[in-house]
Amino acid sequence: MSYQFDFSSITPAAVQVLGHGMAISLQITATAIAFGIIWGTLLAMMRLSSSKPLQWFASGYVNLFRSIPLVMVLLWFFLIVPQLLQKVFHLSASNDLRMISALVAFSLFEAAYYSEIIRAGIKSVARGQLAAAFALGLTYTQTMRLIILPQAFRNMVPLLLTQGIILFQDTSLVYVSALADFFGRAYSIGERDGRIIELLFFAGAVYFAICFSVSLCVKRFQKKAAA
Repeated sequence: MSYQFDFSSITPAAVQVLGHGMAISLQITATAIAFGIIWGTLLAMMRLSSSKPLQWFASGYVNLFRSIPLVMVLLWFFLIVPQLLQKVFHLSASNDLRMISALVAFSLFEAAYYSEIIRAGIKSVARGQLAAAFALGLTYTQTMRLIILPQAFRNMVPLLLTQGIILFQDTSLVYVSALADFFGRAYSIGERDGRIIELLFFAGAVYFAICFSVSLCVKRFQKKAAA
């Protein structure tokens, strides 16, 4: 006997609840992208600097986070960050710090991946431009800020957006900290109504629609940039 799908659980009220979950997923994604690019840029510059200590620190950081599963990082920060914040700011144990834990974990984790993308982008810029900038009397910081990084980021936009899509998909892993993101709320509604398959199918369709649409935008940007 074949399974009979029933999507009656996807009511306007359920969609509203899922909308709140999607807002959390998008907030984590946007925060992790912004912080990840900023911190990732600094890490990339450290790895390309002539200072050995900076190179070792950045290399160790990137290799550490790229070698550990994201779900494990989320668990670590879920267990560590709340306790640390409660001690530093003398917060009550009743304060819900799951969102902050997720934002910190995703931001630091994604920075390692953005660092490698940005480092490759910097290295794609002709080294002659660096020498020319030094010849004009610009400092290393001025050269990176005014000449190298603008060109590097222009070359990296498709990769940065693609990594953002992967990050958005990975936000579903915040279930390990019982944070009610889009996926978590879809699963909860399905479990409540006995329609987990239907809700997970619906959630998958939403993820596909968003990620596929952004992927098409990335491809169009690449075509325009190549033209």
